[in-house]
Amino acid sequence: MDEVFKALSDPTRRGILDGLYREDGQTLGALGRPFPGMTRFGVMKHLAQLERAGLVVTKRRGREKLHFLNPVPIRLVHDRWVSKYAEPWAAALSGLKSALETTMEKVFEIYIRTTPERLWQALTDGETRSKYNFGVRIDSDWTVGSPYAYRHSRAPGLLGEGVNLEVDPPRKLVQSYTALWSDAVKNEGSSRVTYEIEPVGDSCRLTVTHDQLREGASPELYGGWPMVLSGLKTWLESGELLTTPGSLMYNSGS
Repeated sequence: MDEVFKALSDPTRRGILDGLYREDGQTLGALGRPFPGMTRFGVMKHLAQLERAGLVVTKRRGREKLHFLNPVPIRLVHDRWVSKYAEPWAAALSGLKSALETTMEKVFEIYIRTTPERLWQALTDGETRSKYNFGVRIDSDWTVGSPYAYRHSRAPGLLGEGVNLEVDPPRKLVQSYTALWSDAVKNEGSSRVTYEIEPVGDSCRLTVTHDQLREGASPELYGGWPMVLSGLKTWLESGELLTTPGSLMYNSGS
């Protein structure tokens, strides 16, 4: 948390995040254009600080290095303090931010104190998944080419479905993804979600990439990832359940 607050304390770093908020997946050169008085090295130093705080994630695309806004650390701050005192509309405002983002690829990264095997189990076991994924189970036999489905006992039908494209436990899982919980997401068709697990000391870095999204796709498709990953971290590290509005969506009967 200290790294997050330190990173956000600088107006230039906040400006870089604003730039990624407007347009995700930018190069170093593009991010430096709004700061004509700053050297390339200066922009790199600010980006390094944002990466250390987990607020920016990088991905290689050929010879280019692209930078993506990672809202998960901010979500963790929200879940630790704001959601304990604020009404549900506080999380709704967070959702409004996501509603303004329309890019074709979203990247989320989080560090969790656990083993790769336990993290893989949390991603693929239906009962465990329900503890941090809005109470929703996932069912599959977890073989390449096999289907999977999202279900909740209080939902009238399937909430999502897809096919396992790559299954490499406990390192990587790639799935096609078709959301079904509303007309808005049904109309978007299929996208793709990639989970990558990397051991780092006594922890794991989990990177979730949601891509193959239509330009201007409904934010319902990707806006919930920060809350899901925050709940996953909380469950694996403490055994506790988050009680944010999103996590209670079906349990509350709404």
